[in-house]
Amino acid sequence: MSQFVPGLEATPNKRLLKVRELPISGEILVSVGQTVKSDTIVAQAHLPGDLQILRIPEKVGIEPFEAVAGLERQKVHEGQRIEQGQLICEHAGLFGLFRSRYFSPEAGTIEFISKTNGHVGLRLAPNLIQRDAFISGVVTAFDKGKSVSIESQAAFIQGIFGVGGEKRGVLRLLPVAADQPLREANLAGVDAKGAVLVGGVQPDLTFLLAASKAGAVGLITGSLDDEALTGFLGYDLGVALTGDEELSMTVIMTEGFGKISISKRILDIFQQFEGREVSINGATQVRAGAIRPEIIICHSGDVQVNSNALSHGLDVGSRIRIIRVPYFGMRATVSAMPHDLFTIDTGAQCRVLKARLDDGREVVVPRANVEIIDS
Repeated sequence: MSQFVPGLEATPNKRLLKVRELPISGEILVSVGQTVKSDTIVAQAHLPGDLQILRIPEKVGIEPFEAVAGLERQKVHEGQRIEQGQLICEHAGLFGLFRSRYFSPEAGTIEFISKTNGHVGLRLAPNLIQRDAFISGVVTAFDKGKSVSIESQAAFIQGIFGVGGEKRGVLRLLPVAADQPLREANLAGVDAKGAVLVGGVQPDLTFLLAASKAGAVGLITGSLDDEALTGFLGYDLGVALTGDEELSMTVIMTEGFGKISISKRILDIFQQFEGREVSINGATQVRAGAIRPEIIICHSGDVQVNSNALSHGLDVGSRIRIIRVPYFGMRATVSAMPHDLFTIDTGAQCRVLKARLDDGREVVVPRANVEIIDS
């Protein structure tokens, strides 16, 4: 029987399949067998533009029937394309001395003209949605109008928590020790523009802002403090799902909150691929249907795989990290491995383990909710 090796994945060599989906039906721009780069646009769709209601009578102070007549005078009709600032309605007042004019505030297409209230529905230009490949590889399949599947050989690492969406950049290790807190001075001499920076622990707010300002597209660090993260985001992060934050720099923690160094097995992978292009995504969901941050470094497959990195299984005495609430990110030592199934709070039955947290508490957690760590 194979050993159970739980936890977040970290491997220098994996056959990886990525499915790139469109939110609505659209157009697939690549074909099966085609080699694509990470920035290749593989699919696109046009999302209908917003419908803007032009309340002409209220804006220019005329009656609805006068607005309709003014539109007809300008030969404006349903289905017509108009430009921003174009005169679309004109009404001549008493003896033609006073003229009321209405100019379109936006460019778009006339969707409807209401003869009842004189309002005009203006459909703005559609929004172009594009999906890039995200990883370099070969197109293996597609679902017409919906998605593209891309396969690649890659180093693949899951973080424990992150913020910010998909980014691509050059993997660059910071000249710091694994347990060194990151400060602005650590950026001296580092070419951060377009880079995904790696290293250290507990970056303070000044470092995060300075790295982002210097053009870094990503930061991968061992751990982070709540206060620095809140300052960087500009608000308290109180949602169960991240990844939609509007950030110029995605931040990923490999270990958790507090002061925890990047594990040696993960750092070894980063050192092996320094200078390569890396694709990252900070999207995280820590509850049901867990989603973890991803770090992907595509390569040709001719890498030396460290087969001893995780050759040991989970057992009494193993050092673990818990990757689900309520002990999310905490480290512990396995103290017992009960054989019988255990009923957890949700009512489900599963295999559990007993562990002593580093703060001394004894806890019982599902085995699937932990990962083996180096120390």
